[in-house]
Amino acid sequence: MEGLPLDSGGRLAPALFLDFDGTLVGIARRPDEVRPDPRLPPALRRLHGALDGALAIVSGRPLAEIDALLAPLRLPGAGAHGIERRGPDGQLRVRAGAPPDHVIDVARELQRRHAGLRVEIKPSTLALHFREAPALEALCVDAARAAVAATPGWAVQLGKCVAEIRPHDVTKGRTIEWFMAAPPFAGRLPVFVGDDDADEDGFEVVQAAGGLGVKVGPGPTRARMRLDSHHDVLAWLERLAQSVESRASERHAAGVVR
Repeated sequence: MEGLPLDSGGRLAPALFLDFDGTLVGIARRPDEVRPDPRLPPALRRLHGALDGALAIVSGRPLAEIDALLAPLRLPGAGAHGIERRGPDGQLRVRAGAPPDHVIDVARELQRRHAGLRVEIKPSTLALHFREAPALEALCVDAARAAVAATPGWAVQLGKCVAEIRPHDVTKGRTIEWFMAAPPFAGRLPVFVGDDDADEDGFEVVQAAGGLGVKVGPGPTRARMRLDSHHDVLAWLERLAQSVESRASERHAAGVVR
């Protein structure tokens, strides 16, 4: 990974966190229409091994959907912004709860009244998708904000053609901090790659720890590096895997023990 500092032993040692939609795969008309590049699962498997397991998916999408799209690969990861967390031990931890009933009612009524809107109920969160009706963005965002205005503990998270309602203390930044507190992520340099507003607090967290945020696509960002598209991300990950593997081989040939 060009420009990323090396550890004291001269070996590139990032802890890598990856958003999914818009980062590893393109944005589809509907989330269930996403189809990963066939090279993606092998590249992630290779990089997961090269980084000694210090790679995790951190997404707004549920983990079950990510697992299905990357099958048979099952990586450490977080779904629904961190409501679901699966650590390196493979154990799934899910925060109990559900969106408030009146929030669900508001979203369902909007869906009933306007063609092109779709409501997705996730573990403890709700997503109101308007990709098929972009002209309704302001209506959806205003309705979501009004629905949670009198509901302590809930927040609206905006993404690409989606307004998500989530617990206010569940963010990608806090989820990355959770991973970084334990091996194999602890003690490494955190790198987070993402594409939209939901990823910005993750960029802040990794950069405050001396790591790197990588923004995918256009738009303002606090990330210090940028890639143009998910195609560039895949090529970049493949180069990173090769770089880390090469350094490991050099260390092994020189008799350096980790």
